[in-house]
Amino acid sequence: MAAPKPRPGILDISPYVGGRSTLAGMDRVIKLSSNEGALGPSPRAIAAYQAVAAEMHRYPDGHAEALRHALAGQMGLDAGRIVCGAGSDELLQLLVRGYAGPGDEVLYSRYGFLVYPIAARASGATPVVADEDDLTASVDNLLAAVTPRTKIVFLANPNNPTGTYLPESEVRRLRDGLPGDVLLVLDAAYAEFVDRNDYSAGAELVEVSDNVVMTRTFSKIYAMGGLRLGWAYCPAAIADVLNRIRGPFNVSSAALAAGQAAVEDVAYLDVVRRHNAYWRDWFTGQVQALGLTAIPSVANFVLIRFPDQARASAADAWLRGRGIIVRPVASYGLADCLRVSIGRDTEMQALVEALAGFQRS
Repeated sequence: MAAPKPRPGILDISPYVGGRSTLAGMDRVIKLSSNEGALGPSPRAIAAYQAVAAEMHRYPDGHAEALRHALAGQMGLDAGRIVCGAGSDELLQLLVRGYAGPGDEVLYSRYGFLVYPIAARASGATPVVADEDDLTASVDNLLAAVTPRTKIVFLANPNNPTGTYLPESEVRRLRDGLPGDVLLVLDAAYAEFVDRNDYSAGAELVEVSDNVVMTRTFSKIYAMGGLRLGWAYCPAAIADVLNRIRGPFNVSSAALAAGQAAVEDVAYLDVVRRHNAYWRDWFTGQVQALGLTAIPSVANFVLIRFPDQARASAADAWLRGRGIIVRPVASYGLADCLRVSIGRDTEMQALVEALAGFQRS
């Protein structure tokens, strides 16, 4: 008998696999595999989440009015051009669904986020990769890869899993070199961690462009990955498209309430940012002192490069044997690397001690 067949391209997708969370036989682990917020969410966000528990039988605000206005107020944006989603992942997929399909191409850099090719294939489009320079996106290579079929260019800035970034001037050069009908999506999931004065998450470019979108997430610095909350800042016409095709109640009441409280707790955000900057720099120095290569990062993780794939795999196994979970990134084409999220102080100290033992082994 005949059976339903998925659309072309669907079975070509390699499903996304998140960072490992558990280890067999171990009740307690140090999880540094998913770039989650080291200090957890704002206490005000937790209280807001708990406060809406008794109202879970009510539908959420389908327009995310309070959250959008909170974001706009804190960041000086136009609330009418903000669209909220169930994580920025949903918004990335909606953008592809709205602007690319069979016969179209979706372009991204070699070590860009794995959701980009997944979203492209799910919509019937073809993912296209542009090579990077020294683990950093190359504007020249991206522009050279643009064809008449290119509909979307994704730029993760800062990039996951490398931790590298492009300065504002290069992002602007990329925008200026693209045809006006090609959508440039600036995935700024890690923007809040960046402390470089030549960086911009992209809101200013959205303001003056018809073809630029900036996406952000609450899963990283706000430490709310379990609630699935993200947002996009768009030209008005693109916001209109996203609002037409997203689910009518795509963000839960709990996520909306916690997100608003988190955005308004500026003092806690500063604490998290300072913690990350200190321990990221400390860890980078420790890794280098052990004779390993730490790729300079502006995010909340560090990519460690080993001499070869075998040594990286051995290090991963060594750490797991000591209850420490990091992220192998062979799926990104970086089989000789491990990505390490920045955790609490005791976690980072334990990790360095374990790496030192591995280097001596």
